[in-house]
Amino acid sequence: MPRKAEVTKEEMIEGAFRLVRERGWQALTARSLAAELGCSTQPVMYRFPSLAELREETYRRADRFHSEYLLASDGLMDLGLRYIRFAAEETNLFRFLFQSGHFQNVSVEDMIRMPEAEGVLAAAAEGMEMPVEEIVPVFEILFAAVHGYADLIANNAVKYDEKEICEKLAILAEALTGSK
Repeated sequence: MPRKAEVTKEEMIEGAFRLVRERGWQALTARSLAAELGCSTQPVMYRFPSLAELREETYRRADRFHSEYLLASDGLMDLGLRYIRFAAEETNLFRFLFQSGHFQNVSVEDMIRMPEAEGVLAAAAEGMEMPVEEIVPVFEILFAAVHGYADLIANNAVKYDEKEICEKLAILAEALTGSK
């Protein structure tokens, strides 16, 4: 009988991403990934000697997906709404990205200045027609509000009402920038 084709590291990362997306980050184990891929745990443990390494690679994959989702926006308001919509549509990924302990002891400014967030910050600066350095204090406040909505929605604390959220964000943006 021919030997089964080896599962690649990339296939494992994609499988882990699917698993987290469907069942949540707590479901990511060598055993659950092996079941997802239809293999034994041996190849998973060989490629990822520690679960922390697997989670980190899966986190990077989820973060790329999140960034692509956000950068498909059309303007600053849409960027914020897409961030919140992501929490409503991709709750497990949102929780993995922002509630799994990845950002422990990090300030909001440090978080928005991370290399992974450069594209989002640049898009916000373009939407506000301001240089990136000038937008950081304003974006920090807007981000805190947008993330707050997203977090509440991802945890089923409030219902997702895009019209209402849009109205509230417009009031905040106007207060911070002096324009609509």
